[in-house]
Amino acid sequence: MSSAKPRKSTPAERRSLAMSLPPLPDADQSAIAAFLDAIWAESGLAQQTLDSYRRDLEGLARWRGGRDGGLAGADRATLFDYLAWRAREGYSPRSNARLLSALRAFYALRLRRGERSDDPTALLEPPRLPRSLPKALAESQVDALLAAPDIDSPLGLRDRAMLELMYAAGLRVSELVHLPATAVNLRQGVLRVTGKGGKERLVPLGEEAQHWLERYLAQSRPVLAGKRALAPLFLGTQGEAPSRQQFWQLVKRYAGAAGIDPARISPHGLRHSFATHLLNRGADLRALQMLLGHSSLSTTQIYTLVAREQLKQLHAKHHPRG
Repeated sequence: MSSAKPRKSTPAERRSLAMSLPPLPDADQSAIAAFLDAIWAESGLAQQTLDSYRRDLEGLARWRGGRDGGLAGADRATLFDYLAWRAREGYSPRSNARLLSALRAFYALRLRRGERSDDPTALLEPPRLPRSLPKALAESQVDALLAAPDIDSPLGLRDRAMLELMYAAGLRVSELVHLPATAVNLRQGVLRVTGKGGKERLVPLGEEAQHWLERYLAQSRPVLAGKRALAPLFLGTQGEAPSRQQFWQLVKRYAGAAGIDPARISPHGLRHSFATHLLNRGADLRALQMLLGHSSLSTTQIYTLVAREQLKQLHAKHHPRG
């Protein structure tokens, strides 16, 4: 008897399967729209989170095909069957955990509004997620990456300023590309950042980032803005702020030019490097939490594991008995 495991479907096959499912029933579409409006009003979730919730709920609704009350009428057994089906189809534990988060929010709202008498997600266990450490660059790699843009062109100077600022201030990509010009206070050397949940924090710029920001504001931004009074700090050739995806493509291109393996780069690579390098040089964990804009210290503590792992590698490489 063969003991071979069944082959899991590829992402392309799963997308094809999703397209072959029944169209989204009108009742489910209305229920999802009402839920997203309500949760945005209550919690002010980011658009990216709302889009993820929409996709997850629409996936279940299509899988249900309007049967037995559709999405709103699903019971615990149905949700369990759907999660089991996704696991068989090869969806990752992280993807299923996000789905369960969306389902819990959806049914909790219906329970609060008296539209259900029970919560079908109550006894569903989230999948166990592997603990992945953020990938931080070495300080020499950061230097090479920051030096990669051509600072003789307006866009190259802009890119240098963006990279320097992200590393100096530990910004998220979304925070960086959405910065308004009014967020910068060059006289005081600080940046006002609006993070997750609309929380504001003040972050020091540092001499290098301030230098490149001043050059960008004096030499590059006026060229990109022309005679237009534009709100974003960083501009493209059409006067628009770069998107997260555009900035990510820039980082990958500059990483290649700097001789850095693309596998060592993540969208938040400079943010992770900022945190790790500060800890390596003795920064206080509570101060780092404030700089990163983390609501919980436990989120910041993962960087202590990164720093510890790098110290182990350094010891193994250079100690005579490593």
